[in-house]
Amino acid sequence: MTARSGRSSTVTVEFSGARGGESPLTWGQLAFWRLTRWLEDGDPYFNMPWVLPVYGRHSLEVVIGALRGLVERYETLRTTCEETAGGPVQRVASRGRFDVEVVDAGEDKPLAAARRVSAQLAARGFEYAVELPFRCAVVTVDGRPRALAFALSHLAVDGWALDLIAGDWRALLAGDELPAPGWQPLDQAAFEHGEAGSARGERALRHWRAELSRVPETMFDVPRITAEEPRFVRVGMESAAVAAATEILAERWSVSTASVLTTASAVLLGALTGHRRVVMQLIVANRHDPRTATMVGTAVQDGLLVLDLPGGTFADAVRAGHRRALIAYRNAHYDPYRMMALREEIGRERGTPVDLSAYFNDTRTVAHWPNLPGVEPAGDPAAVAALTERTRFFLVGAWAEVDATAFFATGPATNNCQLYLLTDTGCLPRSTAYALLGGVERLLVRAVAEEVALDEVAELCGIVPIERPAVREAALPGTPESGPATVRSREVAGDHA
Repeated sequence: MTARSGRSSTVTVEFSGARGGESPLTWGQLAFWRLTRWLEDGDPYFNMPWVLPVYGRHSLEVVIGALRGLVERYETLRTTCEETAGGPVQRVASRGRFDVEVVDAGEDKPLAAARRVSAQLAARGFEYAVELPFRCAVVTVDGRPRALAFALSHLAVDGWALDLIAGDWRALLAGDELPAPGWQPLDQAAFEHGEAGSARGERALRHWRAELSRVPETMFDVPRITAEEPRFVRVGMESAAVAAATEILAERWSVSTASVLTTASAVLLGALTGHRRVVMQLIVANRHDPRTATMVGTAVQDGLLVLDLPGGTFADAVRAGHRRALIAYRNAHYDPYRMMALREEIGRERGTPVDLSAYFNDTRTVAHWPNLPGVEPAGDPAAVAALTERTRFFLVGAWAEVDATAFFATGPATNNCQLYLLTDTGCLPRSTAYALLGGVERLLVRAVAEEVALDEVAELCGIVPIERPAVREAALPGTPESGPATVRSREVAGDHA
C-alpha cells in the first residue's frame, strides 16, 4: 500500500480473488454493452455515482481493507469487457490492483462532500477493456474516514446490486464473517448459453414477436416542433399526494404500487397522443430467480407492456395494467442481439420499424414509501388532496442525445413519490413534460375520491390531445378494424410557444 500526503492523496490497493476467467457477456451486460456502443467513446451516460457512509469510528486501513473485501468478493468489480472477433467478452481478473483517492471533506459535511466527489468521478467514461468498472474515493474529516464516493459502470451493477453491496459493506466494515458469495455473472452467462437458459430466451422472443405484430408503429406520430438545445430534457416532481394515493389505490385494487404508477403514465400518454393501444418498455430487474436475487452484477433488461384502453374506468385500466406488467416481467430475459434482429425482421414485415421509445422505470428498492406523512383519517380523499400543497416541480437536466421520446422513472425518496419524465422536446416539449407529471398527480388524487372514466382523463388532467395524422391501428379486442382511429384535433396548450 502506498500513499501521498496532503489534503488529497492516493492509496494503491492490491486484491486477490477466488476465481478469474473469461466468458461471453450475460444478457444483462449485453443490454448495456449494446447501448454503450451507441454512444461516443468516453461518454459517461451509463456511469452511476454512489455514496456509502462509513459506520462507526474506523481507521483508513480498516476502511481500505473492507473495500478490498468487496472487490475480492464480487467478481463483477474485477471485470473488464471487450469487443472481440467472436463477440463481446467479459474477463474477470483473479488478482490486480486499483487506486483509491483519499479526500478531505474540508468545510463540507462528509456525505455532501462524497456526493460531490462521486459526481466528479462519474463525469468521464470508463475504458471498458482495460479499466475496472469502478472508481472510489475515501472522504475524511480530520483524518478519519467518514464516507466512500463511487463511480460505477452500469455494465457492472444495477440498483439491486448496489443494495446487496451496501448490506455487505456494513458487515465487512464491522469485521463480520460473511458466507461465500453465490451466483456471479460468470455463472449467469453459463446458464444463459446452456439449454435451460436458451429455451427461456426463446420463449421470451416468441412473446415479443406476438406483441410486436399488434402494437402501433409509434406512439408519437405527432407533428414535430422546434427542439430545445440540448434536445432531451428531464423534469421531476416530488409529491407526497401521489405516494399516498398510490398506496391507497394499490391496496384497494389488489395490485402493486408500481402497476398504479405505470398505468397512470400509460393512460396519460394515451390521452395525449390519442392512442387507445399504449406500448411502453418497462425496465425489469430480472431478480425473481433466487440465484439472480443474490447476484451482484447487472440483470436489467426491457420488458414490453402493451395496454389496451378502449373504455371503462381508470380502475379497470390499472387492473389490466397489472396483469400486463406481470406478463412483461416474465418475458424480459433474452439475448438482446437476438431481440434486435427480431425487431428488424418485424419492421421488414410491417414495412416500417416499430418505435418503442416510451419507457417506465421503477427504481425504488421497496414497494411503498415508509416515511410518508400519515393521512388522517386513513384514506380520506380530502387529506390526500391537501398533500398536493407540498408538491414541487423542478428541472433535472438536459442532454444532446438519448434513445427515448418519453421516459418516466421513479426516484428513491421514502417520504414522497419522486417521479421524473425525460422527453424529446422536438416531439413533446418541456411544458408537456410538466403537464404529464402534474396530470399523474391529478388522476391519482381524484381516483381516491371517485371512479374516473378513461374518456374523462384528458380534461381532468389538463391534457389537450395533440393533433396527429389519422392512422389505422391494429384493432383492439372486441372492436372492428374498420377505419382510422378517431383523434381530436386540438393543439397542446402552450406547447409551441
